[in-house]
Amino acid sequence: MTKHSLLAGAALAIFSFSGMAQAAAAAVQSPVAAMPYDARRGVFTFAAGLEESLPAVVQVTTLGQSRGPSSENNPKPSQGGSGVIIDAREGIIVTNHHVIENGQKFTVDLIDGRLFDATLIGADKATDIAVLKIDAAGLSQVATVDSDTLRSGDLAFAVGYPLGLDQTLTMGVISGLNRSGMGDAIEDYIQTDAAVNSGNSGGPLLDSRGRLIGINTAILSGGFGGGNDGIAFAVPTRIMMFVVDQLRATGEVKRGRVGLGLGSLTAERAREVGLNIVRGAVVYDVEPGSAGEKAGLKPGDVLTRIQDRPVANAGSVQATVGIARAGTQMPVVYLRDGREASTRLTVEPSDPAPVRLGAQAAMARGLTMRNPASGGGVQIAVVEAGSSAAAAGFQAGDVVVQANGAEIADMKDLAQRLQAAGEAVVPIIVLRDNERVEIDLPA
Repeated sequence: MTKHSLLAGAALAIFSFSGMAQAAAAAVQSPVAAMPYDARRGVFTFAAGLEESLPAVVQVTTLGQSRGPSSENNPKPSQGGSGVIIDAREGIIVTNHHVIENGQKFTVDLIDGRLFDATLIGADKATDIAVLKIDAAGLSQVATVDSDTLRSGDLAFAVGYPLGLDQTLTMGVISGLNRSGMGDAIEDYIQTDAAVNSGNSGGPLLDSRGRLIGINTAILSGGFGGGNDGIAFAVPTRIMMFVVDQLRATGEVKRGRVGLGLGSLTAERAREVGLNIVRGAVVYDVEPGSAGEKAGLKPGDVLTRIQDRPVANAGSVQATVGIARAGTQMPVVYLRDGREASTRLTVEPSDPAPVRLGAQAAMARGLTMRNPASGGGVQIAVVEAGSSAAAAGFQAGDVVVQANGAEIADMKDLAQRLQAAGEAVVPIIVLRDNERVEIDLPA
């Protein structure tokens, strides 16, 4: 990088080193300084903002069962990565789920040479976040900033212990935000070109002031051996803190749900429905009685914004809903038959009600049921594969005419009787090929 490019944007057309140093020193005194400058050494540097955070970055070693014959019973190192202390008083460390996965014991190395055994507080595979705890004095911690304030082009620094090296700092920029499609359930990654390699997993992504903005979790590599190609992903603090707070409180994560089956909008699908966009989430199923049904959404709708955030694909919706607490109301913008509309989704608890009654269908115990086009009773439309109802012998097309010895009038009647039965087995009589078949419906 030339001297001119270093000073571009600061209106400093100076090409001699002494002149540049004088101008930079003056710029530091201004609230709009172009770049931090160390006048004593005559260099541009981000060290002052970063060095306070570096002692909070730790090396994590996971020990598991040793492979092959051994006379020792102690677990052996199986994998490793990095981590970052976010609470020095309590010794709380954030790392990746895949760093501690299948571990029996965990150790943490500090930059000052101290080594501690760590306790696993909890882990969440869907976001690739895990929380460890150590009992130690004199710890440092990072400050955390809201990742929603980030912009593409911001400087970013990845810190960790890559490829067997000691603590390593690399610099890049925020290349993109709201990235998804990597294959995990909850995806809303920060993309950066800061060099991230094996061993960086679980380490912090910091801003230019040394504040935590994300946890490094994955790289996208096209080269042999999975080397760094300048495309790395970090879990943003917006998601990280939601997960960490729950893991610290209960040891597990409970997510919100809205009862929508979603797929990513593709160019092919967009052409089929006559849309001129390729970003969005297509609704392919709406659970009866769910928040999605109550909001008026239907199969074929294309979600384009949720909670004032653009929807790139199905992962965008999952990431937003998946870190929302039950009762949260989310504004949604969607397309139906090419026309834009809006509604509000109320997030439901992660565990759906055992009996769900909607306008067109009901779901209970692995069965999806509807009122038949003619006649009484309730027709079974879908039997969930692997459910207890499937094992008991229920089939799609069966018409339920009796439950617990009482005649069934319609879908609402059956739903109420199953609700009243709680977890008890319910004797059911169905019509199948004009024959009455009695089947016990397990809970």
